[in-house]
Amino acid sequence: QVQLVESGGGLVQPGGSLRLSCVASASIFSIMTMGWYRQAPGKQRELVASITSVGYVHYADSVKGRFTISRDGANNALYLQMNSLKPEDTAVYYCAWPGASWGQGTQVTVSS
Repeated sequence: QVQLVESGGGLVQPGGSLRLSCVASASIFSIMTMGWYRQAPGKQRELVASITSVGYVHYADSVKGRFTISRDGANNALYLQMNSLKPEDTAVYYCAWPGASWGQGTQVTVSS
């Protein structure tokens, strides 16, 4: 089973940026779709962004134009560049191979 480990979370002021990274324990070259999800306190987990093996991307409406997802097959890595962060982006962010593997999550807190 592929293990996923996220990093890059933290505390940032509104309007700031963070870059989340997710490293897989095995090759992600053949994984069709990977994504970033988030779960805020008291809310359901939601899809933030996904990317296919050929580079097709999908974003939640709430992050379009601010977040960018990318993947690096050579390094078995998935990234999420988050710009213009808002307090409502505060959540635990999870890297996922949907239906197969999830990371442990990394906390993102947007607050002044």
